[in-house]
Amino acid sequence: MKTKLQNIACIIDDDKMFTYLVSKQIRLQNLCDTIISFGDGEEALRYLRPIIETPDTLPSVILLDINMPVLDGWQFLDEFTKFAITSKVKVYIVSSSIDRADQMKAASYKDVSNFYAKPITNEQLVEMLKDFNH
Repeated sequence: MKTKLQNIACIIDDDKMFTYLVSKQIRLQNLCDTIISFGDGEEALRYLRPIIETPDTLPSVILLDINMPVLDGWQFLDEFTKFAITSKVKVYIVSSSIDRADQMKAASYKDVSNFYAKPITNEQLVEMLKDFNH
């Protein structure tokens, strides 16, 4: 029997194919009950702002792309880190960027748990599960 990663996973990425494939991987591995997705950081923030003080409706994990239109991943993180979140939310950068500067910048955010290069694998999802449970 597999352990749930969390009840709600959030994918913030403008690549609809990536979002579809990762959602399918998460469902097939039965890692969470609910998956929500957004095409840019602004859309995600509009959803998260009103529920920030309701821990049971917040995602427990966010998979965040950094290169998106409207509000990119960095801008999303700058706003997200201002929230007074009382529950544990893990943010994973999942990007097509292999630039070391992006990895270093991601590490500078205390809310970012890890940086993954696309495409994300089943093994990496399991790694997130192990990380989440510690």
